[in-house]
Amino acid sequence: MSEDPSYEIQVALVALFKNSARLAPLVHGRIFDRVPRDQVSGTVKAEFPFISLGQDSEIPLDADRVRATDFILPIDVWSRAVGYGEVKRIARAIEDELFERELPLTDNAFVALEYQGRDVMRDPDGLTSRAALRYGVAVDKF
Repeated sequence: MSEDPSYEIQVALVALFKNSARLAPLVHGRIFDRVPRDQVSGTVKAEFPFISLGQDSEIPLDADRVRATDFILPIDVWSRAVGYGEVKRIARAIEDELFERELPLTDNAFVALEYQGRDVMRDPDGLTSRAALRYGVAVDKF
C-alpha cells in the first residue's frame, strides 16, 4: 500500500527544512503540524519563532489512467520578535529553499511545486507576527 501523498509531502518538507543550512538555524527544528498548546488555557507552549504546516486541500485532476492530484499547502511562520523582520526573513528562507525544488517522494510521483504567494500580518493577540505562505504541489498517486 502506498503512502498518502499529502503526508509524504509533509515528511519531505520537514526533512528539507530541518536540514537546510539557511533555514534550520532560524527556527532550531521547531516545525509543527500541531503546535504545542497548554491543555487548559490553549496558549502556545512552543518557543518562537517556529513554522507550522497547516491544513492542506486536495484537488483531484481528471487524467487518463493516472490518479493525479494537486495539493494546496499552507506553510506559516510565527514570531514574537518586534516588527515583521523575523517572519519575513524566515519566509524568504523557505521561499529560497523551495525555489525550483523537486520533493523526494518515494511512494508517489512528484510533478511540480508552485509558489502561490504569502501574506504577512499581525496576529489578533497583538504580540505575534505571522507570514502565511501558500504552495501548490502536483503529484501522481500510486
